[in-house]
Amino acid sequence: MSADVESPRRGRGPTDPGRRARIAEAAVAVVARRGVDRLTHRAVAEEAGVPLGSTTYHFATLDDLLAEALRTAVDRNVVRLRDWERSLPPDADFAEALGDLAVGELTGERAQTVVEYELYVAALHHPALRPASSAWDAVLTEVFAARTDPVTGRLLAAAFCGLVLQALLADPAPARCEVVEIFRRVLPS
Repeated sequence: MSADVESPRRGRGPTDPGRRARIAEAAVAVVARRGVDRLTHRAVAEEAGVPLGSTTYHFATLDDLLAEALRTAVDRNVVRLRDWERSLPPDADFAEALGDLAVGELTGERAQTVVEYELYVAALHHPALRPASSAWDAVLTEVFAARTDPVTGRLLAAAFCGLVLQALLADPAPARCEVVEIFRRVLPS
């Protein structure tokens, strides 16, 4: 190297401040393709394009990595849910709106929905995932209760999650009109 060219010097501190977030996003992508049970630090490092040591530096255990992946997925879903909530006119037919939301989870957002449910169910065996799973439940209940009442909001959240999970597994998936009818039955007259 000539004396005229300065070599880049690494100082202390993060040289890639977005690396942790990229690793978390990569963990979500790995879960989407392979499932929770096939998540490894190595697979995430490959997906994120970072050295293996970076994944273990930021997330010492797989539970740490799973918890961050779930928080990342939940944060994304909360933004989507809040956007949906804001887009609804005050006089919207709520059963129809819930039907559209559920169908959107099964079609346009299917891959993301599968990841979220995989991570959500993983909380049964990974206690570190439970806070993020509970946070998602709380936001869903809060959003639905804003249009109804606290008890109905909780009932709608449970019905919504159950319907979406069943529909992910069903072949064929239920028609939108069936989903809307279920929400009509849950909603107070």
